Amino acid sequence: MSQLEKRREYIDCMFTGLFSRMLRPPASQCRVCHSWPAQPVCNSCVAEFAQPQHRCSTCALPLPANQPQCGACLKTPPPLDLCLAAVCYAFPWAHLMADFKFHDQPALVKFFANLLKATPWVEPSIEAADLLLPMPLSQQRLRVRGYNQALLLAQQLHARKTRADLLLRMVDTPAQHTLKRAQRLTGLADSFAVDPLKASHLRGARVLLVDDVMTTGASLYAAARVLKAAGAAHITGLVIARTE
Repeated sequence: MSQLEKRREYIDCMFTGLFSRMLRPPASQCRVCHSWPAQPVCNSCVAEFAQPQHRCSTCALPLPANQPQCGACLKTPPPLDLCLAAVCYAFPWAHLMADFKFHDQPALVKFFANLLKATPWVEPSIEAADLLLPMPLSQQRLRVRGYNQALLLAQQLHARKTRADLLLRMVDTPAQHTLKRAQRLTGLADSFAVDPLKASHLRGARVLLVDDVMTTGASLYAAARVLKAAGAAHITGLVIARTE
């Protein structure tokens, strides 16, 4: 074989390998233990860090097993009839959710939807719901981020029941994680509204209100009050993570 033929064979092999690597799906390494599963977090880490936990039925705070509601909800019942969360907002979920929400990784939605569906009472709540409503983003924040993570999540859970045109965001409030608790609880009163031309869809409806993280609950509660005023009969709050 001549030197020219050898060179051509080498170049052909190099480009064949390059194209095969480009076409091959990238390996997915577990983001927690760094093993090599076929999903962002391996089954072992999910089993370790996403154990079902007894929570307050109306705000999803962790509680002892014999308590159905926390003291705060007993004293001042929130506008949610039920509230469900998959995990606590802690390691390793906080980092993963930051990637999903702020670091342009919307593909994580499939993993988070499956995590939610494995949470007790979530699938029955999806089945019982007439509508899945994602917490809306302001137009300004949507332009910056490029997608609404709550909408992606709702669509992944049940696309046919998801409506993003009923609950509207009226005010571009500061990101809730940047505010103190008192500011979160008082700064959202007029932030949401129901489209008046479509309000009839809410009368007597069972609504699943979907978001990614619940901190004080201020955003979910403000949205739920608007939905109740529009005639929603039952509202379940559904989040991936709840702060403690």
